[in-house]
Amino acid sequence: MAGPVQSIERAAAILRLLAGGPRRLGLGEVASSLGLAKGTAHGILRTLQHVDFVEQDEATGKYQLGAALLHLGTSYLDVNELRSRSINWADALAARSGEAVRLGTPLEGQVLVVHHVFRPDDTLQTLDVGALLPLHASSLGKVLLAYGAATLDPPPEGLAAYTRHTLVDPEDLDRALAEIREQGWGAEVQEMSMGDAGIAAPIRGHGGLVVGAVCLSGPVERICDPRGRPLPALTALLREAARAISRDLGATRW
Repeated sequence: MAGPVQSIERAAAILRLLAGGPRRLGLGEVASSLGLAKGTAHGILRTLQHVDFVEQDEATGKYQLGAALLHLGTSYLDVNELRSRSINWADALAARSGEAVRLGTPLEGQVLVVHHVFRPDDTLQTLDVGALLPLHASSLGKVLLAYGAATLDPPPEGLAAYTRHTLVDPEDLDRALAEIREQGWGAEVQEMSMGDAGIAAPIRGHGGLVVGAVCLSGPVERICDPRGRPLPALTALLREAARAISRDLGATRW
């Protein structure tokens, strides 16, 4: 069996590097970050630029992701069964709850947001489709972890603490995951950002396997009671939507 093609692996690493940063990167930055010779990095970047996967700023010479990747990403979302089966239910859930709705699937140790419905009001909101969320600090991620749809591989320095409420101790996280399995839904309260909270429920496919999760999120005072516990009315709406999506995906029992 043939092994991986090194040039393709390097091209993928460059795309991931450009996707992971908030700014454009120069040739030297790309080469040093990935341990490549400048000539090698330049050749790959030029090829990626030729197929519009990478763009180069004329003024600075630095590189960023190209527009052609947007088309590829949109194509992926169009054929993603979880997203296509969930759109109507997610829209209805946002309308009934008054909160934002996100759908997530596991991707390489994180949660990929495949659909996002804005909170139905006039507040300024940012589209999160394509965003990657941490497994241990998001309600979507904790649900995926609890049901074995994703696995967590903590770095040597330990789990990242986004706020003082983030669960970074493995024992604390294990207890939270056990509670999720017992009650059938999970929450994060100010664990990713102060003032925000979310609740999530698993989505199952054929055979009852968890293939994704759906969550409601918003300001903590809208999601939780004064003691920081998720509001039962929102939890009920969320679980109802998760069961409906699961049925559409072929789950018969859970």
